[in-house]
Amino acid sequence: MLPRLYAILDIALAAERGIAPEALCDTWLGAGVRLIQLRAKSMPPREFLALAEALTMRARSAGALLIVNDRTDIARWSGASGVHLGQQDLSVEDARRLLPLPAIVGVSTHTEGELRTALDGPADYVAMGPVFPTTSKQQPDPVVGLEGVRQAATLTRPRGRPLVAIGGITLERAPEVIEAGADAVAVISDLLNGEDLAARARAFIDATQA
Repeated sequence: MLPRLYAILDIALAAERGIAPEALCDTWLGAGVRLIQLRAKSMPPREFLALAEALTMRARSAGALLIVNDRTDIARWSGASGVHLGQQDLSVEDARRLLPLPAIVGVSTHTEGELRTALDGPADYVAMGPVFPTTSKQQPDPVVGLEGVRQAATLTRPRGRPLVAIGGITLERAPEVIEAGADAVAVISDLLNGEDLAARARAFIDATQA
């Protein structure tokens, strides 16, 4: 089972806030976050690897998981806990060959068909979204809403796979997403709201303990 809060550390968003990714990672870990995804869409591979290595060491020291977005090679070389794949990335089967257990391989899905395909493969968890409108992607997929989360949960639970809900999830809406059947909520933008980011993270952790 995954921690209820799946914090996504997006390098671009952190830079907009003037926050170094290492500092943000330390803040979250200190607040009790135990699952962080490192997302660096445009970072050069050498820098991405160095950062992934640094954050993996921090996470491991805190007893937390560090997942690398998209890049199975970076996840492997950095010693990260696993990789999260999109529909256009390396297949889950190929990623699993590069990252043997106990490494985690997760995958994003946006439709029932994609979800069913993911459940037939070796993914350790599946993500469904966007649940609500989101600004974190330039070309987001259609919103699935809370009903989409409920329907996804009816498929994931019998298969014993954790369901991660993602997309536009705020502190106020996180509890209803968990109530709809998500095992975890992935949050990007709303974790960076406010001046006290440690308190914000703790509030999310509290809100998702339904």
